[in-house]
Amino acid sequence: MTHSTARRSALRGLSLAALTLSSLASFSAHADTPAVLRVSAIPDEAPTELQRKFKPLGEYLSQATGMKVVFTPVSDYAAVVESLATRKLDLAWLGGFTYVQAKIRTNGTAIPIVQRAEDAVFTSKFITADPSIQTLADLKGKTFAFGAPSSTSGSLMPRYFLLQDGLNPEKDFKTVAYSGAHDATVAFVAAGKAEAGVLNTSVWDKLVETKKVDTSKVRVFATTPTYFDYNWTVRGDLDPAIIKKLTDAFLALDPAKPEHKAIMDLQRASKFIPTKPENYAGTEAAAKSAGLLK
Repeated sequence: MTHSTARRSALRGLSLAALTLSSLASFSAHADTPAVLRVSAIPDEAPTELQRKFKPLGEYLSQATGMKVVFTPVSDYAAVVESLATRKLDLAWLGGFTYVQAKIRTNGTAIPIVQRAEDAVFTSKFITADPSIQTLADLKGKTFAFGAPSSTSGSLMPRYFLLQDGLNPEKDFKTVAYSGAHDATVAFVAAGKAEAGVLNTSVWDKLVETKKVDTSKVRVFATTPTYFDYNWTVRGDLDPAIIKKLTDAFLALDPAKPEHKAIMDLQRASKFIPTKPENYAGTEAAAKSAGLLK
């Protein structure tokens, strides 16, 4: 072997060694990087409020799973459903109707894992600032605001119960508008953009407690029967071990523990309970009855 050949061979050996070390370093760095849990929620309130509500819960779930939790707000309900179906999200806060849409879009693979105890007996509040409106029948000929079209508590279930009471919004109301979110519906009614509207009870109670609504002007005049609503849903092909960690973490939340109380208060939850697809069969039937699902 000539001197130049030996030199080229040595250089190749060094290059291979460097490449191997580089690969090992890259692998080691990757191994030390925690896996990411991608989370979002239906935009039923302002994005800043959703971020505020999720922050301590995200930190808790990160500790429970050992994963980096990243919360990404989205612009509309359909985006959450599509992102779960296309594996861009691992975990999402859905309304009952959005879950039904996600179940259909993912061919039944999306899994609802937990819900707040309050979500098993959820209701919506009909509100107005018009003294002439005292009952649902008084809505005839009035302007009305739902929340978002895909909202369970701001659109689907109130619409379903209105139809049960013989009121067809498109035929019986003067106009029908969609505010886009529960807090926006209250703003619509308070500003006179709609003579009446409907939103979920949890958001109404929060707005009243924080004095963000003047109850001397805007008042509740009717409440719907109970129904199943919100849940936390995972994509169906998420690692079962991660699904178990998430489920156990939610179920372990205890408002009696100071470190959990802030999380529970922001989630407006007394406790989390297991849920299952069958709980939303009534929601799916209501959506079909209201013409929102074929």
